[in-house]
Amino acid sequence: MKRKKSVIPGFGLSFGIVMAILGLIVIIPLCSLVFFSLKLSPHDFLVTVTRPRVLASYKVSILTALTASLINAVMGMIIAWVLVRYDFPGKKIMDGIIEMPFALPTAVAGIALTHLTIPEGWVGQIFSKIGVKIAYTRIGITVALVFIGIPFVVRSVQPVLEKVEKEYEEAAAMFGASRTRIFFSVIFPEICPALIAGFTMAFARCIGEYGSVVFIAGNTPYKTEIAPLMIMAKLQEFDYASATSIALVMLFISFIILFINALIQSHTSKIVSGID
Repeated sequence: MKRKKSVIPGFGLSFGIVMAILGLIVIIPLCSLVFFSLKLSPHDFLVTVTRPRVLASYKVSILTALTASLINAVMGMIIAWVLVRYDFPGKKIMDGIIEMPFALPTAVAGIALTHLTIPEGWVGQIFSKIGVKIAYTRIGITVALVFIGIPFVVRSVQPVLEKVEKEYEEAAAMFGASRTRIFFSVIFPEICPALIAGFTMAFARCIGEYGSVVFIAGNTPYKTEIAPLMIMAKLQEFDYASATSIALVMLFISFIILFINALIQSHTSKIVSGID
């Protein structure tokens, strides 16, 4: 029997290169976390990752990342809607600004946001008049994470929204559906998987963010101290085993988030396509 040729030319070489890159960039660094963590006994590992100060840092990171990602999900969808559905002066500039957090060094973003939100800053002095403090609180951390995570939602929803056929909206309007009903019954189911993907990617990025947060957080133990800062503190003490143990917990949390995202997207896609 004659062997069929591969559809992809040079599949073996291409696959080998892909696996080599994944091994060097992803698999080996992740395995190193496990390797260094194994220097601790199971009891010492549990003690290290469950200390009250470390648990408090997990709580701060997760709560602020979740809050920021929820805000990004709403605001990112609105921004994507405006960029796709409306034409206005400066649209291309606004579209380019969305990706600024990707290009701007996170430390620069953190310093800029801190100066803006301190009580003497342009934004901080407005809120200080009503007794709201932003910098050096969890609110400030959330603001920094919103800045970091917003592009993920916009860039996930925008291309899907561009492909939504307006004929379906027009047909629904002809049958007397209101604008709200059209959005939630016709448009939202189409963009829902992309919105979930953007939310999850923003959450995964925010939960491990360090550069833009460390300046605005204030780093008060048990209040505004984030988990990545605990990892950096252990590294500065040359306690690599403890640092990698905390990092391994953060990696596990991120993996769970991405796994849940994959399940939700798969289920949502089946519903939208009519399989379920």
